[in-house]
Amino acid sequence: MLLTDARVRAAYAEGAGIYRILPTAVAIPENQDDVVALVHQARESHLALIPRGAGSGMPGGNVGNGVIVDLSAGFSDLVIDPHRRTARAGASVSWAEVNDAAKPYGLRLPPDPSSGAFATSGGMVATNAAGPRTVRYGSIRSWVEAVEVVEADGTVRLVKRGAENGGKFALTAACRRLIADRFPKTRKNSSGYALDRFAESGGEIDLLIGSEGTLAIITQVHWRLDPIPPDVAGAALGFADLESMADAVPHLVSLQPSALELLDESLLQFVPDAPKVACLLLVEVERETAAAARGVVDDAVRGLKQAVTHVETAVNRAGLEQLWSVRREASPALSRLPPTQRSLQLVEDGCVPLNALGAYVAGLRAVADRRGIPVAIFGHAGDGHVHVNALPDTTRDGWRDALRGLFDDVTDLLIRLHGVPSGEHGVGRLRAGILERFYGPEVMQLFRDVKRAYDPLSILNPGVIIPATDWSPVAALKVGAGAAVIPEDIATRLREVERSAAWATPKLELAH
Repeated sequence: MLLTDARVRAAYAEGAGIYRILPTAVAIPENQDDVVALVHQARESHLALIPRGAGSGMPGGNVGNGVIVDLSAGFSDLVIDPHRRTARAGASVSWAEVNDAAKPYGLRLPPDPSSGAFATSGGMVATNAAGPRTVRYGSIRSWVEAVEVVEADGTVRLVKRGAENGGKFALTAACRRLIADRFPKTRKNSSGYALDRFAESGGEIDLLIGSEGTLAIITQVHWRLDPIPPDVAGAALGFADLESMADAVPHLVSLQPSALELLDESLLQFVPDAPKVACLLLVEVERETAAAARGVVDDAVRGLKQAVTHVETAVNRAGLEQLWSVRREASPALSRLPPTQRSLQLVEDGCVPLNALGAYVAGLRAVADRRGIPVAIFGHAGDGHVHVNALPDTTRDGWRDALRGLFDDVTDLLIRLHGVPSGEHGVGRLRAGILERFYGPEVMQLFRDVKRAYDPLSILNPGVIIPATDWSPVAALKVGAGAAVIPEDIATRLREVERSAAWATPKLELAH
C-alpha cells in the first residue's frame, strides 16, 4: 500500500507553494476502507499522514516528510439532487465538476476558487477555500451541509450541519469570552481552527472545515447548491492612486456585487494590453433581470465618476468574460518570468478589515521596496483580502534573507492593521509559526487542545496549524542551492505543472 520508490516520492515532493519536501512514502487509497487501513497502520508505526488532493494548496499543508495520502485518484462519486439543491461529492471531485453536473439543473456552487478547475472538494473544505464571489456568497463554509471523515483512530463518521454537537471538544464560558475578544474581525479568515464559528454554531462541522487535514481525513462532502442568477453585468474601473481605489471600495460593496477584484499596477505591468492605471477594480453584478444588473453598474460608475481614470463596462456574460480576461492572463504572465526570477507565494493570503485595504497595499509596496524584492499584488478587494507573489532574483546574494525579512515585515504589518495571515488558503506549514502573534498564547493553547482531542498521537499533518519546534517559513524551499535534490526530469515536469497550473495531472505520471 505504501509506495517508497525514489521517483514516486520525488513527484510528490512539491505542491503549488514554495516548498520541496521529500516524503517517506506515498499512499493512493481508492476507497474509504483503504484510508481506514492507512490510519491504523500509521497509529501502529507512528507515521505521519499528509492528506492531499490535487496539490494546488499554497502554504505547504500538502507536502511533508511523512506519508502523502493522495486522495485524488479514488473518491470520484458525484450525485446531484436538484430537488433538494444538493450535491454529494467524493473528496477528489473538483469545483468545476460539481458545477458542470449542476448546471443543467440551473444550479451551481457559488464560491469559485480561482483554482476551481482542479481544486478538489476535500481540499476546498480542508482550507475553507473562497474566491472572487465570497464578497456576496461567503466562503466554502457557508455551503457545506455535511462531511464524511475518517478520524485519527480509524472511526468513520458523517458529520452534519445543524447537529449541535461539539464532537470531541467543548468550550467553557470563559473560552467563549476569550474567543470573542481575541479573534480578528476580518470578513474572511482561514487562519487556525475556526473556534469563533464553532462557538457561534455549536456544530462540530465548523471545527472540521478549515482544519487542513489535522483533525480528520475528509472522504466525501455534501454541498448545498444555489440557482444560477439569470443576468450579469460588470465594469473595469481604473484609478490613478491607491487612496482613490480604497475610497471606492465601500461604495461598490454597498451595491452588493457578486465579485470585486483588485489588480495592482505591480501585477498589471506583466499583462499585455492592460490599462495604464495604479489599480484596477473589476466589478461583477448578478441580478434577476438584465435591467437590474445594468442599473447597478450604472450606479457604480456614476458614483465614482470623479475618481476613476478608466472605465469599461459589460452588459452580458460574453462581455464580462472579455472584461475579466486581464485577471485570467495575470497568473500565466507571471509564469513567463526570466529563469533567474521565481514567483514565490510567501506572503500571499493576508486579509485586513475593509477600511485598512489601502493602507495594507501601500504597506506591501513599501516593505517590498525596502527588502529589494519585486512583488505582484492582486486580490479580492470586497473582502479586504490581498494575494502577493514575491518575485526574487534567486541569483542575487542574500535573496533568502531578504525573503525572510519580507515575511517578518508583512506579518508585522498585518498585526498592526488587525488582519489575519490567511483569508482562504489556510495556514499550512508556512504560517503555523506566527499564529500565536495574531491570537495570543491562550487561544493558541485552545488550538493545541483541539488538536489533542482529535489526534492525540499527532499522526494527521503534524506541523500544520500547530507549528513544529524547528519552524521556519523559508526552510525547505523548492528553489536555491539548499533545495532537496530530486531527479532533474521530475523537477522539470513539476516546474511545468506549476507554470501551466496543470495540478489535475496525476502525480504518478510525473514519475514514469
